[in-house]
Amino acid sequence: MQRTLATPLAGRRAVITGAASGIGAAIAMAYAQAGASLVLADRNGAALQDVAATCRALGSTVHECIADVGTRSGAQAGVDACVQAFGGIDILVNNAGMLTQAKCIDLTQEMWDDMLRVDLTSVFIASQRALPHMLAQRWGRIINVASQLGIKGGADLTHYAAAKAGVIGFTKSLALEVSKDNVLVNAIAPGPITTTLVDGLSPDWKTAKAKELPLGRFGLAEEVAPIAVLLASEPGGNLFVGQTLGPNSGDVMP
Repeated sequence: MQRTLATPLAGRRAVITGAASGIGAAIAMAYAQAGASLVLADRNGAALQDVAATCRALGSTVHECIADVGTRSGAQAGVDACVQAFGGIDILVNNAGMLTQAKCIDLTQEMWDDMLRVDLTSVFIASQRALPHMLAQRWGRIINVASQLGIKGGADLTHYAAAKAGVIGFTKSLALEVSKDNVLVNAIAPGPITTTLVDGLSPDWKTAKAKELPLGRFGLAEEVAPIAVLLASEPGGNLFVGQTLGPNSGDVMP
């Protein structure tokens, strides 16, 4: 399929984790419109089925992969499904994550371990699984969804901010390793976005956070998704190497 301005990802094979809702679902729909063939991974099978149906209606070939990235096999599953279905992988969007809230003094070891396992270790495992295919074809894009809190920190969210800071550091380091082989690795660090993930935070936190933002509001998932299209496209994404793009309502200004 020929790539055009309307379909910049035509012919590309993409995996999106955490695709059943929020930013992941928005990226899935944007990639479908952009012409990519998709493997959508999430542990919520019913919601994933709905997103997949929408992407098919937009003209994309879609495979669903029910998997929990909190396990090693689950983190690898989306990449494996893409290779099996499409013969390889071009784009990996590591979006799946979790968000809980507690003061550091109240955090349990289990809460800390769960956060790092899902929000950070899964990024490493999935990326490592995809790299041999991307390096062999000398083309690939890995896009990791971090958070602005990985840059500035967040009270009551020390475990989450630590995991997302790790994602940003991993992104920069891996980019240095593989960019010479035309595998480009970048991160998106959204500010607070209106999703089910953020819905779980306390109303007081959300109200105070909104007042801090220069834009005065939380973002929407569909306002983040076009960045993932840009980073995966040519020539638009060709010069982004180890970058962290920040659709954050002005919360962080690097």
